[in-house]
Amino acid sequence: MHSALYDQYIHADIEIPPTPLIAEFVQRLLRRWPDLDEVDEDEDGYEDIPWSTSPLIGEAAGPYIYFPMVYRRAEEASAYAVQVAAELGLHCYDPQLDRLRIS
Repeated sequence: MHSALYDQYIHADIEIPPTPLIAEFVQRLLRRWPDLDEVDEDEDGYEDIPWSTSPLIGEAAGPYIYFPMVYRRAEEASAYAVQVAAELGLHCYDPQLDRLRIS
């Protein structure tokens, strides 16, 4: 299912804007940790940012988002993403664990 959604939305021939709910999900994540391109590499806190891509919203299309994280921050950030997803009524699938994550 994950591969099909990834292909349908991320590898689509046309750009599909994120749904409002996915955009809200991203905004909530960014309230906790900013996009990489919003912080200078030399600034305090840069190493705490879990995203390995920026802007994070750029990884969203339609009702789907796939965003890679740096390994050292993945456990905390993925747990938070699962919590936020649950609050918004979204499902969170972890491809590394090959299962849905539930808060």
